[in-house]
Amino acid sequence: MQCFCLAKLINASMHDVSPVTNRGSSDVDMSGPERAKTTYKTRLRQEEVMIIRWAQLWRTITLSATGKTLFPYARYIRTLNLGDLEELLGDARFKDRVSAMFFEGELEKYKIQTSGAKKSATRLDAGSTSNSLGDIIVTSTPMLEELSGKIENDALLRWIPKLPRLRLLNLWHGGALVSAGPLLRRHCPTFTTLSLWGWDHDDADSKFADFLNEIVPQTLESLEIFSYTLIGAETLLALSCHREALTELKLDYVSIPALQSLNLLAGCTNLKTLLLTDGTTPQVDLKNQYNDVFLETIAWLRSCKKLQSVTLRNFRDGQDLIAPILLENDIHLVNLELKGYFMADAVAFHQALSNQPSLQELHLKGDSDEVGDGVATLVESLCQLTNLTTLRLQNISDYFTDEVIGRLARSLPKLEEWYTSGWGVTDAIWQDVAKLKSLRRLDMAAMSRFTANGILDFVLNLEPSNKGLVLAIMMADVDSDLSEDEQNTIRETMAARVDGRFEFQLQRDPDMSEYEGESD
Repeated sequence: MQCFCLAKLINASMHDVSPVTNRGSSDVDMSGPERAKTTYKTRLRQEEVMIIRWAQLWRTITLSATGKTLFPYARYIRTLNLGDLEELLGDARFKDRVSAMFFEGELEKYKIQTSGAKKSATRLDAGSTSNSLGDIIVTSTPMLEELSGKIENDALLRWIPKLPRLRLLNLWHGGALVSAGPLLRRHCPTFTTLSLWGWDHDDADSKFADFLNEIVPQTLESLEIFSYTLIGAETLLALSCHREALTELKLDYVSIPALQSLNLLAGCTNLKTLLLTDGTTPQVDLKNQYNDVFLETIAWLRSCKKLQSVTLRNFRDGQDLIAPILLENDIHLVNLELKGYFMADAVAFHQALSNQPSLQELHLKGDSDEVGDGVATLVESLCQLTNLTTLRLQNISDYFTDEVIGRLARSLPKLEEWYTSGWGVTDAIWQDVAKLKSLRRLDMAAMSRFTANGILDFVLNLEPSNKGLVLAIMMADVDSDLSEDEQNTIRETMAARVDGRFEFQLQRDPDMSEYEGESD
């Protein structure tokens, strides 16, 4: 039973095991009032207790791999995040008795030191030490399916032959994959999913293409790259070796060579999820500079009939790339995100939105336009998307009025999360918004002039189905400021009514002039 319980903990993300594993935050997990009542010394003691628990967990896992624990916990690990171990070792609180406790006995020999700031000083090399300890753990995890962390190339090459069930790799640097393809092909028949933080070496494109060609063809189902990479034509062409299997492609930094080669993805038509972010500065004008690539990319996207989720960020021509997809009657999107566009250039895109009534989540961020029919066109299409549960409108909704917000509330009855900006928004919206029985979060980033009574009326009209609602008013006019008593009354009423939370922020400091700081 003990073995089963620890295995369950390990199979969860290691960041869920202990509240101290919080990526650098020194805040103990407690509410504002609890924190205010806690002395500094008490908080330090609480943090020390939690980091000790964190260290004990990793020590137990490591020792179990050497057979030094009653139960062979490591044998039951399916998900291993060595990045969490490295974070522990690099934490400022991992020192003195905590460090001594962790490395006590035979683990001492796996501690790797590096030069400190002073010539005579040394410090723990968290990255190398986590890889060194990983050598112990991985040799005893025959059931491991998912492996994550800043894993060095030589370590990964040693580990792969020992992981017959490996399905997923989440690596910090793509360089760890060099020469790993043949090993994965030989030893890991169920490998399907790869995530990388980045790959900035000059040979990244050719090396990544080699990797994709070396693993078993038509097996890679998901590829995600989170940051800067120098991949280009060779990599995108090599992805066609997995065109039948690939259903998820997320490239959160598309370089100029990759942008110029997007049409080489033409064979990957089984995609369900696509995310692309233009990482170039200045942005590449794909439509005018590389029109043949632009047109072929549109043809590719239109042929992806299984698409359910599409995200394009910071593309100069993003609205023109997406609009044809929306008009395809065989494509039924559930999630759509477009960031970095201009309303004035997006009439066709906004009109095409209405052709995707299957949409449940929509996120638009772009520059609005006060003149013309841009707002009316957008709102008309939004009102047709009656299955929306999440609607995030940033900047593109800057000129939304009471009438527009009220109309959206009446037209989109399934909304659960709603973020919008706006102009001169007043209590007139609350009657319509209160009818959204599934609403769980409302972020009102609009220039607003709400009153305490108006907000309270809204809260009192909420239903039990709105349980847990968060109401955030973030751009209130300074002339419509709410007193502390009024804010507290609203907070207490929300908590009592729906166990909700109220957040309030003015557009600017009331003690500062509207024009203060501007040049003559």
